[in-house]
Amino acid sequence: MSETPQFGTADYQHVSGGHHCKTCSQAISGQYFRIHSAMTCPACAQKTGGQLPTSPRGSFSRGLLFAVIGAVIGMALYSAFGIVTGLEIGYVSVAVGYIVGRAMLMGTAGVGGRRHQIVGALLTYVAVSMSAVPISLWQMTHEDNAAIVDMEDPVVAEAASDDAVQEEHAGGLGRSYVEATVFLTAVGLVSPFLGMARPVSGLIGLVILFVGLRIAWSMTKGNGMEISGPYHC
Repeated sequence: MSETPQFGTADYQHVSGGHHCKTCSQAISGQYFRIHSAMTCPACAQKTGGQLPTSPRGSFSRGLLFAVIGAVIGMALYSAFGIVTGLEIGYVSVAVGYIVGRAMLMGTAGVGGRRHQIVGALLTYVAVSMSAVPISLWQMTHEDNAAIVDMEDPVVAEAASDDAVQEEHAGGLGRSYVEATVFLTAVGLVSPFLGMARPVSGLIGLVILFVGLRIAWSMTKGNGMEISGPYHC
């Protein structure tokens, strides 16, 4: 006999929608929101979030754009520091993580979530690792300028001239630029691990990079609430 009321109640809930707010347990009809995937009535969502985002998808896209800009700024900062000082100090990774995280929060008005954290950490890693490319190019350019002195040697000058002629006849300058870009990108992305050739400094660099990633991850968690909706029953 005890099961009869339960079945009767279940039938009644199905007719009325059967949805209840996970916060106040009141029945939901018509419109509802989700906080961390939990169904919530509009009143509780408003109270919990303070202000319901009207366009969560647009907010994330804007946050992504701001985070990319922040990553570019962070990479420029890291590269400039390495070029000016001639040192590759991983502590700048912490600043990059902060810049990326802060930029994303500016774009989302403080709203965060797991996908924000993943994007923030990835952009921080890309910004830090790819900074090795402009630093290396700068160092190579100055090495090339220093090697111009050797061109005074007739033998060296003739060899360089022959190489230039052969490269022109190859007709692959455009392809070589593409290949060089792909190569530099690949090297840049793995550059933090290439530093392990010097175990002590390489390990320290990876630890500091992890701290920068952690900062971006923690910041892009936002206010801890990811509110989506409205949905309709």
